[in-house]
Amino acid sequence: QTVLQGIILLPLRAICITFILLLAWLVASIATCCQPGRGFLPLEGWRRRMIQTTLSGLTRTAYFVMGFRVKVKGKVASLPEAPIFVAAPHSSFFDAIICALTGMPSIVSRAENLSTPVFGTILSSLQPVAVSRQDPDSRKNTVAEITRRALSRGQWPQVI
Repeated sequence: QTVLQGIILLPLRAICITFILLLAWLVASIATCCQPGRGFLPLEGWRRRMIQTTLSGLTRTAYFVMGFRVKVKGKVASLPEAPIFVAAPHSSFFDAIICALTGMPSIVSRAENLSTPVFGTILSSLQPVAVSRQDPDSRKNTVAEITRRALSRGQWPQVI
């Protein structure tokens, strides 16, 4: 019976996750379409709300379809309380759970990740701080950008 469930559930889950991923890509594309100051100015208004609510909900749904049920204990720190949100260790796809639960904050990511099909568009909608491993000044530039966003008095979302 377990094998039969797996034979049925695996393709069903794969189809659902693919659909959710494509829907997330569409939402991210719409939210960043014709965005003024792309990457240099924070998303505002309906664009930011669309990322915070829709993309966060789709991410939670994807993890639920994969079989994860996440329960938050305590209260997530708000932007005025913590402009920089630290999550560690971060080495897997579970980082997206933290992003979904904290309202899709900006993240620090390798610059190469932004050119990945589908995932790159979704990642770009989070307005990440891109780290270039080829640039010798990248570490200094990353720290400066995180500091700039943290001191923006709420203009930028939290940085994780």
